[in-house]
Amino acid sequence: MGLMQIPRRVDYGLRAVIYLAAQETDRCCSIAEIARQQGVPKKFLEKIVQELVRGGVIKSKRGSSGGYQLARAPEAISFCDVIEAIEGPIAVNACMDHLLGCDQIPRCMMIGVWSEVQNKITEVLSRTTIAALKRSACGISSASSSLSSAA
Repeated sequence: MGLMQIPRRVDYGLRAVIYLAAQETDRCCSIAEIARQQGVPKKFLEKIVQELVRGGVIKSKRGSSGGYQLARAPEAISFCDVIEAIEGPIAVNACMDHLLGCDQIPRCMMIGVWSEVQNKITEVLSRTTIAALKRSACGISSASSSLSSAA
């Protein structure tokens, strides 16, 4: 069975952001702590965290109580923000990457399908915030039911 997979870097980045969102507002976490708590290789996480800092998703704080924390409220960070900070713009197929393009587009019969798939995926990832995960874990609705209602 063929899978459309989320890259491991994105999975680890989302885990780190979700972990940071669960902390007290002013608390900073070290990469070692996040890696240990989330079962992520520390060296790999270091690179991902730097991309999340560059992307404005998390921020670093120096000093004895330093480390990393969210740069914005969990309500203001979407899955799309995290993914694009790590991977760049979302493209479900190479032809949907505006930088790569495709010389077949003028006569391609699949472009409409790829475009619709990309729009749906981007819409779900953009409206799913880190805060929504916390609510669904504690509340009545689940992420899977909200995703299925979007289809």
